[in-house]
Amino acid sequence: MTKKTMSKEEYLNKVKEIDTTKGAPKQLEDTDFLTVAKERRSVRQYDPDFKMDKSEILEILETATLAPSSSNLQPWRFLVIEDQKEKERLLPIANNQQQIVDASVVIAILGDREAYKNAEQIYSAIAEKGNMPDEVKDMYVNSILDGYGKFPKDRLAKIAHIDGGLVSMQLMLAAKAKGYDTVPMGGYDEAQFLKAFNVPENYEAIMLISLGKGSKAGFEKTRLPLDDVLSWNRFE
Repeated sequence: MTKKTMSKEEYLNKVKEIDTTKGAPKQLEDTDFLTVAKERRSVRQYDPDFKMDKSEILEILETATLAPSSSNLQPWRFLVIEDQKEKERLLPIANNQQQIVDASVVIAILGDREAYKNAEQIYSAIAEKGNMPDEVKDMYVNSILDGYGKFPKDRLAKIAHIDGGLVSMQLMLAAKAKGYDTVPMGGYDEAQFLKAFNVPENYEAIMLISLGKGSKAGFEKTRLPLDDVLSWNRFE
């Protein structure tokens, strides 16, 4: 085995050079969940001339926000980068990954460490629907404000990252069901991104997701055998 390594930028972009996939991403006739989950791929090559309608982007995001979250506090926040000049500004921050500028949009998934402060708004809406008595709603809100309000920053950040992962996966599956393609990206300079795009201090950077019309399907999935990652009941 060679001991050669690659720079971060080369590592992130090499995959496109060695991708021998011939066709475009598969267009699904059947969009049941299992088919969508099996057919979704990380697509890194997009039609740069294709522009998504805003309504379709919003529908995908609406579907994504149906994901579960800790205490239903929904800490996810989205920064949709559609302006080409802004995507060009993001490009070097994201190690010059071409999908940044070729995809219709880049969606920055962010997590609000102070999402617990929205407990009153969220739980009042639940109560107004008749799904929770007001007295119980008040107890939930008071408990959330007291409990989450005492959590250290790193625990709030962990919650934001867990919930951010949940909403991100739901977003990518929703996009595939709608006939679009995505690739999640963690290979970017987080500090530069937060500063360049004026992200609020209480937001965690979770990941970037390119979204658009893929021009090349991307690698076929290769996964470890289930037996390699599965245990039952307890570890020996």
